Amino acid sequence: MARRRQKHEEHENHERWLVSYADFITLLFAFFVVMYAISSINEGKYRVMSDSIVDAFKNTPTSDKPIYVPAPAPQNAETGKIQIQPVPVKAQPNIIGPENVDKEERRAKMKAVAGNLLNVMDPLVKGGQVKVTESNRGISVEINASLLFAPAQAVLNPDTVGVLKAVAQVLARDDHQVQIEGYTDNMPIGSPIFPSNWELSSARASSVTRLFAENGVNPNRMVVIGYGENRPVDSNETPEGRARNRRVTVMILAENEGETTDLSLDPDIRPSAPSIAPRITPH
Repeated sequence: MARRRQKHEEHENHERWLVSYADFITLLFAFFVVMYAISSINEGKYRVMSDSIVDAFKNTPTSDKPIYVPAPAPQNAETGKIQIQPVPVKAQPNIIGPENVDKEERRAKMKAVAGNLLNVMDPLVKGGQVKVTESNRGISVEINASLLFAPAQAVLNPDTVGVLKAVAQVLARDDHQVQIEGYTDNMPIGSPIFPSNWELSSARASSVTRLFAENGVNPNRMVVIGYGENRPVDSNETPEGRARNRRVTVMILAENEGETTDLSLDPDIRPSAPSIAPRITPH
């Protein structure tokens, strides 16, 4: 009985580790295969994915237009060289419209007039007796009245007639409108010829205008204005300030100075206003 049991006893298997080892080697091989597959990245697909992620986080719209890939350049069958075709260049629109060109021409024209005036009056400008400025209205030539007239007088000094004639020659070659403005200080004059500063300032501006007309400037282009003691440029409390306020200004107006705009409104949108007609009460 004991011998039978010994015969049926199974022998211990000492090679079972081979199964586990084979499984481990198989898993290790699969792991390296997967790692190799991951390391082989398609650069094009990776770039597309990267751009898509960046655009998504930036929340910027992407273009749905296809990318144009030019066809390969044709080759000459005889020489085998690539024939380069000229690329047509699309003409760019002119960003400087007629209005801008016209504005630049007017500005250059005004600059030329200002330069000519500075040339003929250079000594007086350096001496502080004449001031030339430019604004949206045009070019302003401010001349000290003590240079042109004797106190309380409107007759031009003979010494300054030559300078004004040179200014007239510059203006005669131009076509801008000219406004001659007379100013005084606030000291009352009360003379029989000039009862107030209004008459004195107007007479002084008229004297300059008459000289310009006699030297070639079209009278239709000129306007005379007398401001009297109004619109001072300095204080009338000091002799220096009063001397500065006594002046004649030659204003060369810009071309758009005389432009007007029609302000008429449509009857449907015109605001109603109270009638100013006198009321007639029947007796």
